[in-house]
Amino acid sequence: MQNQSKTGEFQPTIRNVLSWTASYFQSRNIASPKADAAILLAHALNMERIEVYLQHDKPLCPRELEVFKSLIKRRIRREPVAYIVGTKGFWTLDLAVTYDVLIPRPETEFMVEAALSGLSETPRKRVLELGTGSGAVVIAVASERPGHIFFASDRSVKAIEVARKNAVRHGTTVHFFCGDWFKALSKRQPFDVIMSNPPYIRTAEIGQLQPEIFQYEPLTALDGGKDGLGAIRHILNFAPP
Repeated sequence: MQNQSKTGEFQPTIRNVLSWTASYFQSRNIASPKADAAILLAHALNMERIEVYLQHDKPLCPRELEVFKSLIKRRIRREPVAYIVGTKGFWTLDLAVTYDVLIPRPETEFMVEAALSGLSETPRKRVLELGTGSGAVVIAVASERPGHIFFASDRSVKAIEVARKNAVRHGTTVHFFCGDWFKALSKRQPFDVIMSNPPYIRTAEIGQLQPEIFQYEPLTALDGGKDGLGAIRHILNFAPP
């Protein structure tokens, strides 16, 4: 239903706006039209996503509509939702993300599961993540196994800043280093566990990815070189004994 304002004009409700936006996104080949519409509207209204569904008859004022329209325009330009709202859910965490870091993927949670399966509470171990980006993996593991010592490196100063903020936000202790792979560490030192989700896409295939990826996400986090294995070879060749 639509509500009528004091001036006699009809004000669209959350239900109206969600329905229209989802249809519009679908017509523009947006992959998750309903979910994206709900996330963006919740962000525009400063609500939790569940509140959008619970308050579907709430009318939107002109200012709220203008804010939401600006978000729709950004999404139609294929800007990822995570960059628009500035956060992305991963594991049990809500992580800050910026254009300086790769958006955490759901499938990367398998890395967290693998690490946790090999990390009992004791004895204490040294755990390193290379190319940490937003810090998603190392922070998720640290949140589940706080008794271990965690380190993480990334070549991007801005990425390290994002990761540090996420670690503080979730109360985890991680020692961050900025630099290229193992060079970021102050000295070659042994680690019990080394984790990494390095770039693995072939250079020639970058432009074939979805616009959300190749137009917005950091190239250095995607490009694995001519055969996609450049970073992986480097890690294997230079890992501390």
